[in-house]
Amino acid sequence: MSTFFLLLILLFGFLITFQIAKASEYVGVIRGEKKNFEQHNRINGFLMIVFLVLGLIGVYWCNELFKGRILGESASKHGEEIDKMLYITIAITGVVFVITQVLLFWFAYKYQYSEKRKAHYFPHDNRLEVIWTVVPAIALTVLVGFGLFYWFRITGDAPQDALQIEVTGKQFGWIFRYPGHDQVFGKKYYQNISDKDNNQLGLIWDDAAAHDDVVVNNEMYCVVNRPVKLIIGSRDVIHDVGLAYFRQKMDAVPGTPTTLWFTPKFTTEEMKKKLNNPDFVYEISCDQMCGKGHYTMRGVITVVTNEEYHLWLAKQKPNYAMVMQDKAPAAPAAPAAGPVADSTKTTAKN
Repeated sequence: MSTFFLLLILLFGFLITFQIAKASEYVGVIRGEKKNFEQHNRINGFLMIVFLVLGLIGVYWCNELFKGRILGESASKHGEEIDKMLYITIAITGVVFVITQVLLFWFAYKYQYSEKRKAHYFPHDNRLEVIWTVVPAIALTVLVGFGLFYWFRITGDAPQDALQIEVTGKQFGWIFRYPGHDQVFGKKYYQNISDKDNNQLGLIWDDAAAHDDVVVNNEMYCVVNRPVKLIIGSRDVIHDVGLAYFRQKMDAVPGTPTTLWFTPKFTTEEMKKKLNNPDFVYEISCDQMCGKGHYTMRGVITVVTNEEYHLWLAKQKPNYAMVMQDKAPAAPAAPAAGPVADSTKTTAKN
């Protein structure tokens, strides 16, 4: 109902504007074309200045109103650098925006048509061409350099003690896999995928390394102040792992594992207090249109202390044990201390 009234208001607004324009046109005919042109020119020049002032005030007001309210402080250490890069970009482009907009609207007002002034024909100036080509090129090169530097840090090698989690997108949800006691991900094969047999990732049960892997849906646990490496893939179409609070995103591509890593700064409980929101959760969203249920593809990331994480993991049942109750592995699911094997080398079938 509210949408209908909004459309009705817009329609009435259009009709009123149209009638005012027609009335102004008739008045112009009565008063003469030249006088009408001069009057319109003065009005438009004045409105340019009004729009400039109100527009800049609106930009400033929106910035003050929404600054820090949408996402708030970055929840990862990588995110701090991403925010810094964005602030540098906004500062540079903001200065250019203000200068160009002030000149644009001020010139439209100051140099409006006048019989006492003849327009100067100014077709070309090599010096100006060089300035407005070279200066933006240098500025953009610096910004792109910052972006590449941070990108390679995000997608580069994670620390040896990083917690490894495999993230797999599917229409329309997320599957997370944790290595078990051996700290090695078991092999998998896409033809083994079977939701009916509770083998969502196509794990190869003949591989002993797969027997203690823990598979969970739509909720990922990680440890505060400990690096976490995500090994990302998809079992159907292209998805995209979007971690807004951690300032991270990475495509999930079928058959081509991608990786990223970050270090969470705050637990979920700490963020609830910081944002004064008892219902707060870290979200993992799909940032790539992937089908009609794309909008429902949402997961939860729970950041906890190291003790809470090990307690949670100890309660999880390995996927192999769920499928083959009579062949459950003797090894516990809780991980042992020590370096984690690089799982990106073990996810394809030999």
